[in-house]
Amino acid sequence: MRENRPKSRLVAFGSAGALVTATLIAGAVSAPAASADSRHGQDREARGAQIAAARAAKAGIDWKDCPADWGLEKPIQCGWVSVPLDYAKPYGKQIKLAVDRIGNTGTPKERQGALVYNPGGPGGSGLRFPRRVVTKNAVWANVAKAYDFVGFDPRGVGHSAPISCVDPQEFVKAPKADPVPDTEADKSAQRKLAREYAQGCAERSGAMLPHMTTPNTARDLDVIRAALGEKKLNYLGVSYGTYLGAVYGTLFPGHLRRMVVDSVVDPARENIWYEANLNQDIAFEGRWKDWEDWVAANDAAFHLGTTRAAVQAKWLELRATAKKNPIGGVVGPAELISFFQSAPYYDSSWVPVASVFSKYVAGDTKALVDAAAPDLSDTAGNISAENGNAVYTAVECADAKWPTSWRKWDRDNTRLNKDYPFMTWANAWMNLPCATWPTKQQTPVDVKTHRGLPPVMIVQSTRDAATPYPGAVSLHQRFKGSRLITEEGAGSHGVTSLVNPCINERVDSYLIGGKLDTADVTCAPHATPKP
Repeated sequence: MRENRPKSRLVAFGSAGALVTATLIAGAVSAPAASADSRHGQDREARGAQIAAARAAKAGIDWKDCPADWGLEKPIQCGWVSVPLDYAKPYGKQIKLAVDRIGNTGTPKERQGALVYNPGGPGGSGLRFPRRVVTKNAVWANVAKAYDFVGFDPRGVGHSAPISCVDPQEFVKAPKADPVPDTEADKSAQRKLAREYAQGCAERSGAMLPHMTTPNTARDLDVIRAALGEKKLNYLGVSYGTYLGAVYGTLFPGHLRRMVVDSVVDPARENIWYEANLNQDIAFEGRWKDWEDWVAANDAAFHLGTTRAAVQAKWLELRATAKKNPIGGVVGPAELISFFQSAPYYDSSWVPVASVFSKYVAGDTKALVDAAAPDLSDTAGNISAENGNAVYTAVECADAKWPTSWRKWDRDNTRLNKDYPFMTWANAWMNLPCATWPTKQQTPVDVKTHRGLPPVMIVQSTRDAATPYPGAVSLHQRFKGSRLITEEGAGSHGVTSLVNPCINERVDSYLIGGKLDTADVTCAPHATPKP
């Protein structure tokens, strides 16, 4: 999942064009043990990670004011950590990872070390995390007294040896084809785009692709821990960042001090990543309906209909209009999905999305074009969007073996689209490059408890679209001693940054005092947005 705007946004453009979910989902069953060969490879990588961490501990980080164009004001500082491209060859090619930090706001005596953050993606930058202190974010004020806030660009992302699959300006051009196919020819066209996208990744970033895996990013995280001078890692991961945390906790259980994971990817091997995306389609439909119910309940503000069915009819009408004749020449169904999907993602988008929709129905098309069309003059933003999608694709495609049979993709997505049409085909095309991925695909790590793993805090809302609730239950079962905090009846993605004292106080209590409840906890939902 990925953060490409100030709010943690887990979205990305599919090869076929919808700025669409870059996230993950549910299941459970044990997978066969790794073969001796793959274990031997992991042993070499484990040794490589030890070598790299020892080297980083010695080198430390040369902290300086951040480059002016990074948008990170003082007193945030930036630096670099070198890691091996390939942990099996720790003395081979190195890449540099961008890191930043802000010191704890409390006394030296209150300081408990660094809290390292990943917002998700894969493909999200964590560099904005220290800005929570600069902007005086009240939810995180207590934790900031105890910890330095540390962010980083994972390998391939942003300033950390960025990868690319296609020219960024081409990537954002609109309108793109409707993701929902009408004919076999439509499907063939999308399949061709997906193949070309995979090929473009190989041409533009081939040397990085085999090493763009979650286990390698987890090893990078351990090298960052060592470079910070920390014996043990304190970690906050949201969305895909929860899977990164789960893999870190499995590979480095004794190096972890405290970990909060929020909006959880189901780490079951058979869920990573093909099944995860199918499960996501189902959950998105549910949350889309929640939003439509809310819009209908607030008809006095939005005038889009007093029932879910009426709001859905307006949506389908808008979609059909945009398909026949793209709005403003640039907003077709793909662009609509890219914009509207932020409502099922985040409650903070409920009002803005409904307002734009309402204005359009009242005759104002400009608001919709401004919100949903790409801005070709924003070259930096377009580079960032293309890079985020490239990393999303590279990591998901390299982490696991994907189905190569088009018949399977076609059958699964045709079946799902009947009942869950909002995201299904857009999500399918976004992930289809993995069916023809040009480099080796790994077997996912078997996430489980090993000796030394501390109690982990898991936070999850029951109606989350991007990471459905069963994922949190799955991780809870795998990590012994973990505690699950459930936000009942809510569905915003990323719970720990919302105002909900039942959750906020427990996160503070755990990160500051190491305290967890003696049993799992259910919290009432945070406040519903008001128009």
